[in-house]
Amino acid sequence: MRLLYVFTWLLIVAWSASAQAKTVEIKDLRLWTAPDHSRLVLDLSGAVNYHVFRLHQPERVVLDVEHARLRARIGKLKLPDPVIRRIRSGVPAAGQLRLVIDVKEQVRPRTFLLKPMHGKPYRLVLDLLRPEVERQAAIAASNKKRSRDIVVAVDAGHGGEDPGAIGPHGLKEKTVTLAVAKKLARLIDRQPGMHAVLIRKGDYFVPLKKRVRLARAAHADMMISIHADSVRARHVRGCSVYTLSERGATVDKAARALAAKENAADAVAGVALEDEVDDPVVSRILGDMFRRDALNSSQILAEKMLDRLRRVGPVKYAHPKRARFVVLGALEIPSVLVELDYISNPVRERKLRSPRHQAKLASALFDASRAFFAQMGRLGAQRAEADVRGGVL
Repeated sequence: MRLLYVFTWLLIVAWSASAQAKTVEIKDLRLWTAPDHSRLVLDLSGAVNYHVFRLHQPERVVLDVEHARLRARIGKLKLPDPVIRRIRSGVPAAGQLRLVIDVKEQVRPRTFLLKPMHGKPYRLVLDLLRPEVERQAAIAASNKKRSRDIVVAVDAGHGGEDPGAIGPHGLKEKTVTLAVAKKLARLIDRQPGMHAVLIRKGDYFVPLKKRVRLARAAHADMMISIHADSVRARHVRGCSVYTLSERGATVDKAARALAAKENAADAVAGVALEDEVDDPVVSRILGDMFRRDALNSSQILAEKMLDRLRRVGPVKYAHPKRARFVVLGALEIPSVLVELDYISNPVRERKLRSPRHQAKLASALFDASRAFFAQMGRLGAQRAEADVRGGVL
C-alpha cells in the first residue's frame, strides 16, 4: 500500500513538472521607436520566466525566455531602427529561447511581464533606454528656455502599444490625435511669439506622468491633450473639453468614467514601476490661491476651446467638465483635455479620418489658444518682442 502511495506521489510530481514546463509560444513581435528608447513587445500564449543581460564589444542585449517557442517572424520588424541593428534567435539549451539584439550604442534594458487585459494576451516588454539621449535632451531643454516665446505643449493621446479607441471601420484614436496634434503644432509655430512642443512625435507610447514631466521640462505655458471618445451607442456624437477636478474624485459620473478610461492607458501600454513615481514638482506648488488661479485659467481656456470647436462640428457638452485626469497633473500650467468627437460613431469616424476636417479641428484649437493668451495680456507683448527681434521696432 505504501508503495502505491509513493508511486502515485511520483506521478503527481512528474505531471506537475511537465505542466510547469509547458512550452509557451511567442505569437507576435512588435517594435515601437521613441526618441529616448526602443520598445520590443512579445505577445505570449502564457506567463514565462525570463532573464536579460548585456554583452559588450560589440554591444548586445540578450533575452533568454524559458520554455518558449518563437512562432512570430523577426523579419517583419522594420530594422534597423535608431537603436537596434538586428535581432537574432537561437536555442542555447533545451527548452530555452534566446533573442540576441545587436544595438548601435550602450543602452539600459528594462523588462516587465504584463498580464492579460483589455483583450490583450500576456506580453513581455523589453525597453532599450538611451541614457545619453536622455542626458542630451535634458541639457537642450535647459539651454532652450524660450523666455520670449509662449510655449504650448501639444499632447497626442495614446500611441504605440496603446491604440486608444477604435472606430467601427478601424480608425485608431492614436492616429487621429497625432494627425491633429501635428497640424496644430504647425499653426502655433507660424504664429510670432509662440512655439509648440509635441509631447509625442510618432507612433510610440509616452506614460501619462512622463507627458506632464515633458511639458514642465519644455517650460510650457499651456498644455492641450488631444483625444477621441468612444461609447457603445453608435449614435452619440460631439466634442467635449475637460479640466482637472480641484478636489478629490469627480462628482459627474460620465466625466469620472472617462477619466478612469484615459488614466488606464499606462496599464494597457505597459509602464514600469519607475514610471509611476510622482513628480516632486507637484509637492512644491505652494498655496491654494496659486492652485485656484491655475485652475481658473484652465477653465477660461476650456470655454474658449468649446466656443471654437462648436463652429467646426457638434458639441456633446455645452460647458467644460472636470475630472481627475493624470495627464492634467501640472497644476501650474493651464491644461485641458479635448475629446474631438466620438470615434465610435461611423459618421463622425469618417469625419475624423478626413485631413480637411482634422485641419479644421486644429485651427479651432489654435484660435482658442491664441484668444486665451490675448485675454491674459501675453500675446500682444510677445508679438512686440518678436518685432524687436526682427528689427521692426
